[in-house]
Amino acid sequence: MPESKYFDILVTDDDLTLDVGGIPARCFDRDSIAQDIKHMIRETGLLVDLVANRDERKKAENLVELTMAVDNDERIVPGSCEIHEPELGVFYLVAETVEFGPVDFKLEAK
Repeated sequence: MPESKYFDILVTDDDLTLDVGGIPARCFDRDSIAQDIKHMIRETGLLVDLVANRDERKKAENLVELTMAVDNDERIVPGSCEIHEPELGVFYLVAETVEFGPVDFKLEAK
């Protein structure tokens, strides 16, 4: 197995993911970057504002802020982040990592 550049403890549903031996599982490279981005977005609080806000102008501002925050991550190709809302309150993020291809995931305010 090639050596990984990035790794982190895997978090699933706000809890550590344990392997069969009870040891925290790890995620690597692209998955680690995606997990970091999800946590960064959660920490900004902007996702909660997006879901709760009915003002389209404010939602657009929040989407721009989130997109810029993701694009500012040195592991992401600048300008590659896109966030779409295919249905009310459901957001999908797609971005290109510098070394590991695309990351994409659903954003949910919990």
